[in-house]
Amino acid sequence: MGEKIVLLDEAGHAIGTAPKAESHHQNTPFHLAFSSYLVDASGRVLISQRAHHKASFPSVWTNSACGHPAPGEGLREAVSRRVKSELGLTVSDITLVLPEFTYRAEMNGVVEHEWCPVVRATVDAEPRRDPDEVEDTQWRDWAGVKELRADPLASPWFLEQMEQLVPLGEPLAWKQADERLLPPAIAW
Repeated sequence: MGEKIVLLDEAGHAIGTAPKAESHHQNTPFHLAFSSYLVDASGRVLISQRAHHKASFPSVWTNSACGHPAPGEGLREAVSRRVKSELGLTVSDITLVLPEFTYRAEMNGVVEHEWCPVVRATVDAEPRRDPDEVEDTQWRDWAGVKELRADPLASPWFLEQMEQLVPLGEPLAWKQADERLLPPAIAW
């Protein structure tokens, strides 16, 4: 059966579902996703490099973990599930930071077109990466994360997110955003 994505209209209402694997191509439909920034107690941020063999955006360096909420799944549950499967980590203190983030990007003929709320979550262990998803990880202080913007292998969604995150200050200071700004297709 495979993983399904939630298709959206421009206002963020669910208009159906589609198989994830078959939906990412040059005409990818607008759909629901999320990005997470995992921090430790000292404020370091885990960044990850996508696996070299991934069909979409292989080898790029990006935020900690991304994913697609399953139909009917809440955002916090989706983040917890994906971080556990991709990085072997259990999250706590999930904070909604950018509820209205959307983007469209293309690489090697594959388009991402997502309403992609951004969250911060706390972890207290070292990642155990799934090599099918993650090539490498690094813990960086906030200055080091900001330096990643100059890397030609930085993901386009990371670059766009950083335009909004940098003005918010250090990640541990990011405040909870209004959950009512999430797309109607997902519950907090």
